[in-house]
Amino acid sequence: MDENFKWSESAVAEAVKVILKENNALFESLINKIEDYPDLYDYLYQILIEGRRISYNPDDSVIKLAMMYGFLKEENGSVVIANRIFETRLYNAILTNKQMQKTSIFKAGENDKSQFISGNQLNMELILKKFILHFNDIYGSQPDKFKEDDGRKLFLLYLRPIINGIGNYYIEAQTRDQRRTDVIIDYLGKQYIIEMKIWHGDEYNTQGEKQLSEYLDYYHIDKGYLLSFNFNKNKKSGMHTIKLNGRTIVEAIV
Repeated sequence: MDENFKWSESAVAEAVKVILKENNALFESLINKIEDYPDLYDYLYQILIEGRRISYNPDDSVIKLAMMYGFLKEENGSVVIANRIFETRLYNAILTNKQMQKTSIFKAGENDKSQFISGNQLNMELILKKFILHFNDIYGSQPDKFKEDDGRKLFLLYLRPIINGIGNYYIEAQTRDQRRTDVIIDYLGKQYIIEMKIWHGDEYNTQGEKQLSEYLDYYHIDKGYLLSFNFNKNKKSGMHTIKLNGRTIVEAIV
């Protein structure tokens, strides 16, 4: 390789995309293990989809198995996915299995996909608007069936076919918990940050706006998106835009 060669951010993103499309022995082993060990799949599902923090226990048989294969590692007293490549590959495996692809919200994302691309950019505001419509049409009459983590899963299911093959996304580990999750989407060299959270009142929502603004500062991005899941019976869904600390935040309430 030319010693003067330097990796750009877009080149790294493209390399990651190529790697994630590969079928190799390492990825085959990863997927085979979660198919062979339901308890391992359950742990990974809790971490990735439900945003739960599982305490590190060296005597836990599932944790020992996962660490032996290099899928998990210990970090600050919790177990986390070993690396970002494994994490994204696991998201893809979980969210595109046959059962998930049969869901109405996944099919809606497939059908809507062509609406959201303009000039090699994602129209994230339209994605959120359409997601709200689909969510209310499909699930609005049965809110009592949902747990809090279901909202996050449904948005990721809607998003997956939209960016499939072109972009990738990952969940920021520092904000992955039961109240707040930041999704970072890389799509043709541009990043989109979406904070997903459960509605816990106006005061908590204001705190979420401030956190997102600070996060946008860190990534030097001017616009971010706040997706709130409100399970109150008297909720008012919809979208609006605010300005905070020089940043634009588009808020969507489901």
